[in-house]
Amino acid sequence: MAIVNFPDPRTASPEGIVAIGGDLHPESVLAAYRRGIFPWPVETLPLLWFCPPERAILRFSDLHVPRSLARSRRRAKLRFSFDEAFAQVIRSCAETARPGQDGTWITDDVIGAYICLHELGVAHSVEAWDEDGLAAGAYGVAVEGSFAAESMFYRVSEASKLCLLHLVEHLRSRGAEWMDVQTMTPHMKRLGAHLIDREDFLRLLRTTQAKDLALF
Repeated sequence: MAIVNFPDPRTASPEGIVAIGGDLHPESVLAAYRRGIFPWPVETLPLLWFCPPERAILRFSDLHVPRSLARSRRRAKLRFSFDEAFAQVIRSCAETARPGQDGTWITDDVIGAYICLHELGVAHSVEAWDEDGLAAGAYGVAVEGSFAAESMFYRVSEASKLCLLHLVEHLRSRGAEWMDVQTMTPHMKRLGAHLIDREDFLRLLRTTQAKDLALF
């Protein structure tokens, strides 16, 4: 059953939990993203919906491309695309082992739900290809002019980072000024991402939604 009336994100628990339960019905997920909330399955618990007290975002004006990555970009023999292999990308993200994580939050239910969102034109992937096939990819959700990056993977060194740069260029070309990256990672911090508090994030989200940019 779809959840369309989420609580105010400002009522979240100290950990950022806004709601508990429900399922990943497309209408639920879309309603959540519109309010700055995202699902995060936790094993053995009902489905959790989050809007953390601090949010990681990447303002494109703050983007920093390290010299080593710039060199990789010049030398890379990769082809980039959007939405050519969404299902393959999200499944590869789910299979990627990550330091400090036992398992993945990208469950079979998440994969099915986001593939459905992709078919609805809401979830999108960016891919990097080499002569051996899919070298890297990332996926996220575009709702009312804002983009939330969800996860990425690579099979070729630096390729996922180059995917991210390709995505930023695309979003910039459509008038976007920032991207939601939800939680901070060392890689995103090196690229210039920073944390803002929940109230500032929700204000930024409302301002962006008022522009209603067509990102894809």
